[in-house]
Amino acid sequence: MSDDRVPEGRSAAADLERARGICLRRLAVRPHTRAELETVLRRHGIDDAVAAEVLRRYDEVGLVDDAAFAHAWVSSRHHGKGLARRALARELHNKGVADEIVGNALVDLDSATEEETARALVLRRLRTDRGRRPEATFRRLVGMLARKGYPPGLAFRVVKEALAARPDTGDALREMPVDAWESAVDDLEN
Repeated sequence: MSDDRVPEGRSAAADLERARGICLRRLAVRPHTRAELETVLRRHGIDDAVAAEVLRRYDEVGLVDDAAFAHAWVSSRHHGKGLARRALARELHNKGVADEIVGNALVDLDSATEEETARALVLRRLRTDRGRRPEATFRRLVGMLARKGYPPGLAFRVVKEALAARPDTGDALREMPVDAWESAVDDLEN
């Protein structure tokens, strides 16, 4: 007697074993969210009921844990890449993590930590960014922070303070034309 959900010639037990193997190979490389594994199993032609059973079991034993994944992702990507809350939330949503779990994972990343990280990113970039006009440096740094998910107000303030503290750009920054500031705003909005 053949099950309608199982392709002809394959038993439910074989599909279950195949789904387990696919998941375990993926999880051996790096942690994955439940949604990522569901997508992989679907792509491999695994029946949704079989996928749900395997993922339920892996969830029970702790092999698939979206909350732990989200916390590790936030820690790793914030410290390693300097990403802000907004960018981290977007990445987690793209990986299929639920809003509530994303919110809980981001709770430890407060405004002060985010600002400290933004300052460190700007200072690190300034060490290698010599010889450019202050307007160009300002735009590049604000753009970098924007791409990493930092709010515009924070990006402007941190970059302006860092450039004002440098002896070679402090005066030039104060004399920067209004259109250079407007250009930086346009870069952030696009």
